[in-house]
Amino acid sequence: MKRRVHELLQAGEHGGVSSRVVDVFFVALIILNVVAMILETVESCRRMAPRFFAWFEAVSVFIFTIEYAFRLWSCTVTKEYRQPVFGRIRFMFTPLAIVDLLSIIPFYLPFLGVDLRSLRVVRLFRAIRILKFGRYSEAMKITGRAVASRGPELVTTLFLLLVLVLLLSSLMYYAEHEKQPETFSSIPASMWWAVATLSTVGYGDVYPLTPVGKLMASIIAVLGIGMFALPAGILGAAFVEEINRAPEEKCPHCGKSLGESFRSRSD
Repeated sequence: MKRRVHELLQAGEHGGVSSRVVDVFFVALIILNVVAMILETVESCRRMAPRFFAWFEAVSVFIFTIEYAFRLWSCTVTKEYRQPVFGRIRFMFTPLAIVDLLSIIPFYLPFLGVDLRSLRVVRLFRAIRILKFGRYSEAMKITGRAVASRGPELVTTLFLLLVLVLLLSSLMYYAEHEKQPETFSSIPASMWWAVATLSTVGYGDVYPLTPVGKLMASIIAVLGIGMFALPAGILGAAFVEEINRAPEEKCPHCGKSLGESFRSRSD
């Protein structure tokens, strides 16, 4: 029974049609939760259905709690979490299990004596439910593996970007401080301009007036295109590698890959 429950909750990998039905149900529930969270911020929607959102939240949290409990109970069927106590503790600290827990915590905090009026940021954890799509979307799994495989390169790119922001904001501070003492009042204040320029957003609320500042701004704007294209290229290459690495579907009759089976029939 434990193994069957585990298969049903494994995003359609082993449970057949029943598992896919469970997947569709939870995907629909996650989407409805995100929509309800958005509509709850609209005053007219709250007036039209004052109790609906509270009841829907309670029912959803109840279902997600049951799901989390079943996942925690059935995780010991796998070799990685086979130990009854420490295996379950290890499972609780996996990224998706943390997401599952954070998505239901805000509902139970008032019952534990926590006043959410003084801790409103905790309610933002409800938005984490959208990350539960990672269990049911193969595209998100591939994206996650691609980001993880290029972790060192992305960290290096981020470090270079931070160094560039610090260097450019310092140069712009010394170039523009005398001309605009309020706008470029300090190096931290100049960082806003550096970030807006490097990201090629350019809001126009802060801009240089001196010839040296304008020359630097032109160079920085061009550099920004390359700096933000670099991580995009890294992730794009990693994403292609993960897609090519994905196992090819096999024919249920002959056991060959679908491409090989098709070629043998053509011959």
